[in-house]
This record gives sequence, structure tokens and C-alpha cells, in this order.
Amino acid sequence: MTRDEEPEHSPNDDGTDDRSDATTHSDENDDSTRSDGRPSDTESGSAGSDPKPRSEPESESEPEVESESVRETERGSGVEPDSTPTGTSVADDGENGKGGHNGDNDAGYDRSDETDHTDDARDAADGDAADHDDGDDADHGDYNTGRDTDGDADVGADGTSFNFGSGSRSRTDVDLDVDEVLSDEDDEASTGLFDDLLSGEPIFENKEVLRPSYTPHELPHRKDQINKMATILVSALRGETPSNILIYGKTGTGKTASAKFVSQELESTSQKYDVPCEVEYINCEVTDTQYRVLAQLANKFIEKNETVIDDQLDDLRDLRSAATDDDSALDGTEFASVSDVDDRIADLESDREEMEEVPMTGWPTDRVYSTFFDAVDYHERVVVIMLDEIDKLVEKSGDDTLYNLSRMNSELENSRISIMGISNDLKFTDFLDPRVKSSLGEEEIVFPPYDANQLRDILQHRSDIAFKGDALTEDVIPLCAAFAAQEHGDARRALDLLRTAGELAERSQADLVEEAHVRQAQDKIELDRVVEVVRTLPTQSKIVLFSIILLEQNGVHNVNTGEVFNIYKRLCEEIDADVLTQRRVTDLISELDMLGIVNAVVVSKGRYGRTKEISLSVPIDETEAVLLSDSRLGDIEDVQPFVQARFDN
Repeated sequence: MTRDEEPEHSPNDDGTDDRSDATTHSDENDDSTRSDGRPSDTESGSAGSDPKPRSEPESESEPEVESESVRETERGSGVEPDSTPTGTSVADDGENGKGGHNGDNDAGYDRSDETDHTDDARDAADGDAADHDDGDDADHGDYNTGRDTDGDADVGADGTSFNFGSGSRSRTDVDLDVDEVLSDEDDEASTGLFDDLLSGEPIFENKEVLRPSYTPHELPHRKDQINKMATILVSALRGETPSNILIYGKTGTGKTASAKFVSQELESTSQKYDVPCEVEYINCEVTDTQYRVLAQLANKFIEKNETVIDDQLDDLRDLRSAATDDDSALDGTEFASVSDVDDRIADLESDREEMEEVPMTGWPTDRVYSTFFDAVDYHERVVVIMLDEIDKLVEKSGDDTLYNLSRMNSELENSRISIMGISNDLKFTDFLDPRVKSSLGEEEIVFPPYDANQLRDILQHRSDIAFKGDALTEDVIPLCAAFAAQEHGDARRALDLLRTAGELAERSQADLVEEAHVRQAQDKIELDRVVEVVRTLPTQSKIVLFSIILLEQNGVHNVNTGEVFNIYKRLCEEIDADVLTQRRVTDLISELDMLGIVNAVVVSKGRYGRTKEISLSVPIDETEAVLLSDSRLGDIEDVQPFVQARFDN
């Protein structure tokens, strides 16, 4: 019989095809109806298919059309074919009794287990039986077999193949599921980025103890200075006004750490003896104007006052409630009746409402001062105001703030104020008004630099807390101490050096911090310091420095002041900057020399007089990059100045 003469097959009364009856298992009739009374996929799929002439079997590479059986089954359960929420597995519906799918299938697309399919159905799932294909979904891939149009199986992120059983989902749903798979793969890749880094054993136990913000419980080699501060401030615990203190010392000599340590001890002791004593810390390098200092202090005391008022209100309301039931609850209190308690509550609530925080801008300075005055004098207490980097405040705003603070005690009724100023500039008081200078500097404490042995003790004390076990070789701490001792005994530099060395060792997944890590850390910190210094230079100093760099890049060594000035003038013309005199440029070169950026040596030229020979002391490429990051100097990046040849090059 030819293909054209092949008879049509019609569905049987039970909704199954004659062709499938020949190969149906004996228990098919038992499984034709599911436990919930709805027809199985096989039954509904056959019943819902229109009889058509049998067409030639198509190759596996050709896509199949979406089966009507899935749609019929989903309509029977009240679920639209494309209504599955994005990111929700079809298997979830099976677990809830909605879709009847196998909940054990992770991908949620395999329906082959929900009934016992006939051999013909299994063959259809493998792509071996005749397909119901109208050719409309050629771009969807072979969904019934779980293969793309290229014949490869779709595999999920967990290795599960996509098998759509007797039907397929819409293209939109499949595209979304593929996006989920790709997203899961990306998540796995992202997770793996840190897995290797976390697999190594960490070197640090507590890195924070090596940072400047950490206040240790013990400060080696600062016992004398700490005791002197304590003897001055102990009067605060007696309710008296302590003398004002000025603390001097170079960077990294333990000034701030010692002052914070004493302040913590003062506050803890005041709580122990129930004496109202408070310490407020202000960093004047950040808060560098009178308005900001007063506003910050005012808001801190307003917040504390609100807390005190809230606590008192809670106690008074409890007392009022108890006294309403029993008048004896007022015995031993300052109140004679419940109405007195009510009056006190009303007063506190009024005070609470009147307290208004100071905005960081917008108020007249006298209003800010008045608000601060009222806030600090709200109740009895002794206040120590610690002004770190106090010289920065004087440079920016003059001595008005210090004058007002030092004169407040003559007007305060309930509280007393003491000032503790910290500075690394021994001469900043020279710019103060004599009246401010006399009242502010009642007591002075000088912190000398650490020597190498003292730095070694400090590093050893901190390293015992910062690192795990024996993470340091024997030469690490002595080398860090030696490097820092060269920087005027800077303990902060020593701690930064040790911390950076540990970080470099940890990043390289080394088991120990060694001498090589310390030397790498020294180079890194030095470069960072140079970058920061150059970045904060004034514009004129940057132009002078860039002139020196251009000369050295053009092969001129031992640059003299005249050559620098000639290039400097041309650069100023390029960026439309004011041209300073040669004498002023010479002063700027001297300032760069003091910062360690250049090395300037005065040499005699005989009858031609004396001049400065200048050479760079910093890496030329890194320094140039920092200079060109300036918005004004960026315009002269491509300028190649003419450099006059010299016989001694």
C-alpha cells in the first residue's frame, strides 16, 4: 500500500488510538484515570487530537509542534498553559495536587512518571514515533525530546535534562528558564571567585588593633604622660573644674591614644562613683570651623538631655500611677501630691519639645552658641572637650572658638567645662590672642618620639592580639621598628607597616609574614605617602614640580632654578595661571625639598654666583600621573616644552 492509500485512523470510544491498542500494557485501563478523577496525559492528549492522515516520520533534527495534550490537561486543572510564574518549577504544582506532575523532578518538566505510558508514548518521547508537527515552531528546538535544534540535550545548572514528556511549554517560559540556568551558572562562577581566597588559613586574629582608631588597654612607655593627665583631671570627679590642658608631640607619639585612654577611665570612674562627668571628642581636621564645632557639641548634648528627660518621664509616670492608687508611694520623694508630679511631667515635656537640633548650616553663629550653652548647662555636670588637631581649627577659623569656650565657665550655672587640646605643632599658640593663650595653656604635656626599642615593645604588644599563633618571623617586628624609627619614632607608621605586611602575606596566601613582606609594605606605604602629598599640593607648587619632571624627562639632569623657572612660565601661559616671580618659585622649590619630593642642593658657579641643583626624590611616572589628574594640569599633558641643551648633560 502506498502512502497515499494508507487508511485514516480514528480514535476509539475510550479516546485512544487503534495503533496504541496493540502495544498497550495490561494495566492501561487502570491508569487511564488519575487519582484525582481527571484524565491522564495520554488519554486527554489523544482525545484532544484531530484525526489526520499519517504523514511520513520526520527526522530527529526537525522540531515538533507543541502538543495539545498539555493544554487540555492544564485546562482541565484550571491552569492556563503559560500561567506558570517565572522562576516557579512545574513540579511545585504537582506537589500541591494541581498539575499532577512528578515533584521529584528538579527541573519540573518531566511528565513521563505521572502515568504508565504506552510503548508508543515512550517512543514518542524519544522522538522515534510520528510527530504532531505543523512546522510552526521550528525555532523552538525539539522540546519533546529535551534537545535543541542542534540535537544537544538541554541541561540545567544541576545537571538535570529538560524532558517535556508528551508536550512542551511556551517559548517564553523556556526562554525564561534558560535565563535562570545561565543566572545560576553565573552565581556559581561568582561564588567560586572567593572560594579559593577563603580556603587559606587567615593570618590575622584581629586586624583592627593595628589601626589608629583602636584604643589599647595598655600604652607602653607612656605611663608618665598618662599619670600627669590623670592628676589634672581627677578634680572633675570631685565636681570641680579641671585645668585646661595642651598636649604636644609629633605624629605617632601616642597623644590621641593616651588622651582617649584617660578619658575612658575618667568616664568609667565617674559612673562608678555616680559623679556626672562627660568627655566629648572633636576632630578639628574634619570639624574645622566655629559653627561646626559648636553645632556638633550642641547636638551631642541635646541628644544626651533628651535621653535624661525620657528616663525621668518614665520614672515620674510610674510614680504617678502608683500614687494614684496609694498616696504613700510619694513618701520620701520631693512631691507632696500627685498634682506636683503632674506639674513636673508637664515641665519636662515642655523642655523636651523646646529642644531643637542645630542644622549644619543656616543659623547665625550667636544662635548656635546660645543653643550649645543652654544644652550643656541643662543639668549639673563636668564636661571635658577634647579638641584633636586643634591647630587646624586655629588655622581655619582663628581663635574665636577657643576664646568662647575658655570664657564659658564664668557664665555657666550648673555645669563646668575644661578644654584638652592636642596638636603636633609646638608653635601654633604663637598665633593665639594672649588672653586665649594664657587660659588655654594652663597645663602642657609633651610627648617625645619613640625610639626603636620602644617601637619594638609596642609592636610586640599589638601583634600578640592581631595575629594568629606564630604568624611572624623573628625579623619582622625589629625591621618594622627600624623603619618607623627613621620617621621620627612614629608608632602609627610602625603599626601601618606591620598591618600592610600582614595583608600582603595574606593576599599571597603565605603561611608567615616575612622580611620580604615588610620591605614590600615599606615601598607601598612610601608610594602612597608621596601620592597623597603631591595630590594635596597647591596649584603653583604642582606647576613647579611638573616643570622639574618635564626637564628630567627630556634628559636634563641636575636642573637649576633658572631652567625650572623658564619651563614654569610657559606652563602657566598654557593653563592661563598667574606667573609668580623667580624668587617665589625658588621658595616653592625649597618647600618641595622639605617635603622630600625633590632634592635641592645649593652649588657655587664661581663668578656666575650660586644656584640650586634640583633632582626628583620620588618615582617620576607615579608623580606625573598624580599631577595630571588635576583638572587644570590635565590640559598640558601633551605639551613638550623646548629644553635648552647644556654642555654638562
